[in-house]
Amino acid sequence: MNTPLNPARRIFRLFGIGLMIGLAAYWTGARWGHRDPSSVEAVLDTLKPGELTAEEALNVRIYRQASPAVANIVTRAVEYDFFLNPVPVEGAGSGFVIDARGYILTNFHVVQQAQTIEVTLGDKSRFQAKFVGGDARNDVALLKIDPRGRKLSALVLADSGALQVGQRVLAIGNPFGFQSTLTTGVISALGRTVQTGEQTFIDEAIQTDAAINRGNSGGPLLNSHGEVIGINSAIFAPTCTTAGIGFAIPVNTAKQIAQDLINEGRVRRAFLGVEGTEIWPNLAEALSLPVADGFLVERVTPNGPAARAGIRGGDRRIVAGMRYMLIGGDIIVAINGQKISNQLEMNLALNRKRPGDSINVTIYRGREKMDVKVTLTER
Repeated sequence: MNTPLNPARRIFRLFGIGLMIGLAAYWTGARWGHRDPSSVEAVLDTLKPGELTAEEALNVRIYRQASPAVANIVTRAVEYDFFLNPVPVEGAGSGFVIDARGYILTNFHVVQQAQTIEVTLGDKSRFQAKFVGGDARNDVALLKIDPRGRKLSALVLADSGALQVGQRVLAIGNPFGFQSTLTTGVISALGRTVQTGEQTFIDEAIQTDAAINRGNSGGPLLNSHGEVIGINSAIFAPTCTTAGIGFAIPVNTAKQIAQDLINEGRVRRAFLGVEGTEIWPNLAEALSLPVADGFLVERVTPNGPAARAGIRGGDRRIVAGMRYMLIGGDIIVAINGQKISNQLEMNLALNRKRPGDSINVTIYRGREKMDVKVTLTER
């Protein structure tokens, strides 16, 4: 006679049977069942020999579309050695055509002090280029070639203000002289401020893991539509070779500079009209200043924006360290609420403004803190 199972044991046995059935069904489905067509294996299984994946096909299309407009730039200059003997110096970088009339964008440091500039486009055609102008602070320069009746390919400039981290990007340039090299990656970060010199920087830099090496400077960073979103400009690596961290100048910055140069013949930069020095703790203590960091105004440009707004420069000269300086002037500590403690931070704050814009400058005059409204002009 069978002994009836108690309810707990019956539930446990039913659970075990259900688990066995479920595992068997999973194994059967994995072995013979329908596969997700979006999986990598399924996609590869459906490809014919020699056929490209969708991602590869996109890379090929963008490269074929964009590479004819990417320029290999070679510069030549003459420097002098210790004995004043002339020494030819050659440099190289990248650029890209933005207008069928022959305008080319690149980095300022690629063509700085060049006496001759030669451009080779993707179809191997060569041109002598003229330096139209540049903005050393933002490391952007504009060149001009004569198409000589040729129809030049020009790249479309996108809106770099609409970018997102994770977007796919492609870089085309001439690293180490290897012309028309393609690398791919993603946008790793946005909004970086990358200092490239004592008073130069990349504002709102685009960080990418697409390989960028020496020679890529000035080349385009493209989105998945083949549109330019940035100018490849810098790498972060102690050996000056790629380490997975590259930076590009947002194309919106370059667009504004190019438009100014083409339409006005100059870069229209906002001007405040002050000169001064960074405050450091020992100086602040020695002069009994109200703050330990800030920008001490030594001179204001006569009839300049700051002078017209009432900002004052120094009136007494002292020796501080190894230099003379004027003291007694106002101390700038913020512009539009953004902390200011040195010339670089002031340049960064003004870089985002245009002539005619108004800013709020927070200063200390003696120990009194006040806000001064200043209307910027053109330098």
